[in-house]
Amino acid sequence: QVQLVESGGGLVQAGGSLRLSCAASGRTFSRDAMGWFRQAPGKERDFVAAISWNGGRTYYADAVKGRFTASRDNAKNTVYLQMNSLKPEDTAVYYCAAGYSTSMYSGSRGGVDYWGQGTQVTVSS
Repeated sequence: QVQLVESGGGLVQAGGSLRLSCAASGRTFSRDAMGWFRQAPGKERDFVAAISWNGGRTYYADAVKGRFTASRDNAKNTVYLQMNSLKPEDTAVYYCAAGYSTSMYSGSRGGVDYWGQGTQVTVSS
C-alpha cells in the first residue's frame, strides 16, 4: 500500500521557520515528481513547490519564492520543505504530493497520483 506521511507541522511565530518532511512507502518514488500543496480554511488546495525526480529542478509558487526550499533524499524516499520567514498567510494544511507526470511543475493538481494526509502549519502574528 502506497503511503505519503507528512510530519513537522506546528505553531510558529511570524518570521520563524519550520521543516516539513514527507516519508513515502509502498514503492520507490525516485522517478516521480514530488511536491507540496496547501489548503487554508475555505480555500482551494494551492500549489506551493515541486521538485524533479533527481532534485535537479525545483519550482515554487510566487507567494513562497525565496522563502521556501524543496529538497529530496531518494535513498530515504523522503521529500522536505524548508520554510523560512513564515507569515500568517502561510497558515494552512500542507499536503505532500507525488506523481509521474511533470504537470505538477506548473502547479497542476491533475498530475498528482498520491496525496499525504496533511500536516497543519499555523503562523501567529
